[in-house]
Amino acid sequence: MELTRRQMLVTSGAALASVAGLPAVAAATDDMIAELTGGASLGEGAITLDTPEIAENGNTVPIEVSAPGAKSITVYADGNPVPNVATFNFGPLNPSQNASTRIRLARTQNVVAVAEMADGSWQMAKAEVKVTIGGCGG
Repeated sequence: MELTRRQMLVTSGAALASVAGLPAVAAATDDMIAELTGGASLGEGAITLDTPEIAENGNTVPIEVSAPGAKSITVYADGNPVPNVATFNFGPLNPSQNASTRIRLARTQNVVAVAEMADGSWQMAKAEVKVTIGGCGG
């Protein structure tokens, strides 16, 4: 059988799409969260993640995260080449456990914040951000 140029392009495109798919990156983010929490269950409701619903530019997306009583907050962007975006640690003298920053998003994706609370429990918040102009990677 002779492989034509067209068949090669179709086969290569299908292989690339399956390798570079978002579910694989999201699974990597889930693995990173499981490693961070030691497999503990994640509660919801004690952490607030404020992101824009639509980001006009993926290069600078403002986020704000707040978790009263947290020891640390880790932020993930599950569609980025490197999903672990930032970790904020809070000491006992911090008056509040919140942080705000700007992050870079490669494409439309979920931003996930995971907080370790002072009592040892874990909390999570998730928000989808739609990116209209490419950030890191496209």
